[in-house]
Amino acid sequence: MTSQEILDFTTKAISDRHGEDTEAYDMRGISILADYYVITSAGSNRQLHAIVNSIVDEVHQNNYTDYRIEGTRDSNWLLVDLGDVVVNIFTKEAREFYNLEKLWANGKQVELKED
Repeated sequence: MTSQEILDFTTKAISDRHGEDTEAYDMRGISILADYYVITSAGSNRQLHAIVNSIVDEVHQNNYTDYRIEGTRDSNWLLVDLGDVVVNIFTKEAREFYNLEKLWANGKQVELKED
C-alpha cells in the first residue's frame, strides 16, 4: 500500500469523525521518518478517541496491519503511527500549546479533499 493511499483513508476517517483544522504535510525527501505528517483537532477527549477509533477501523477495512497508537486514555494528544504516515490528534488547547506545525514548515502542505 502506498503512503498516498494510507493518507487518503486516514484523512477520510478524520473527516468522518469531524476532525477540525486538519492539515497534512508532504515530507518526502525531507524527513526519513515518514512521508506524511497529519494533524487535526478534536473538541473533546471523547471526540479525540472517536477519531482514533475511526482511523483504526479504516486501517482494518484496508487490510493494513502496520500501525501503533501512542498516548493514554487521559491524554490530550494521541499519535497514530502508520509507518509512512504519522497522525497527531489533539484537543484544541494541546494543539495550540505544542504547535507541531512549526516542525513541518519545510514540507509542502497537502491540499485535502473536503467531504
